[in-house]
Amino acid sequence: MSESIAFLVVALALVPAEGQAHPTPGEAKAAVCAACHGERGNSQNPEWPKLAGQHPNYLAQQLRDFKSGARKNEVMSPIAAPLSETDIADIAEFYSAQKRQTGMADPGLVEAGERLYRGGNATTGVPACMACHGPAGAGNPAAGFPALSSQHAAYTRNQLNAYRSSERRNGQTMQTIVARMSESEIEAVASYIAGLR
Repeated sequence: MSESIAFLVVALALVPAEGQAHPTPGEAKAAVCAACHGERGNSQNPEWPKLAGQHPNYLAQQLRDFKSGARKNEVMSPIAAPLSETDIADIAEFYSAQKRQTGMADPGLVEAGERLYRGGNATTGVPACMACHGPAGAGNPAAGFPALSSQHAAYTRNQLNAYRSSERRNGQTMQTIVARMSESEIEAVASYIAGLR
């Protein structure tokens, strides 16, 4: 086999198969994240968030907050601590480019969850969730509001409760809003968000 044919064989072997993308820097850096968040950012444990399809700026800010201590988590804080700004950006871009798996709402909570998500609660001063997160839960990347659609209900519920107890402090607006919500409202809207697509 001549050198040029051997080179061609090697070069062709390195070309990804049809539909297979080249690995990105973020994919390699996110390998440690896969244990909890899944290989493509769709966690199987409902206590851990789906990262797939989330806005890169939001993901990057959360990693910075874990790193700085503005957001505390005994698992995430030490993982984020050694990350450089380049690492953070690469990981955020990788997860943002993935497709989020759709979720399901509890049929018994849909009506109450939809009412709160779309209309809020004027009596207690809770604004409609869609005012910031959009009618389909796509979020608002320019304003830093995350995409919520198809997020695990358990994770959303836990985060809303963390805002309410001030355990999570990297979102003053959310702390104020959730302080006015009842347990049943939190449960219903978290379930409704899981079914948004």
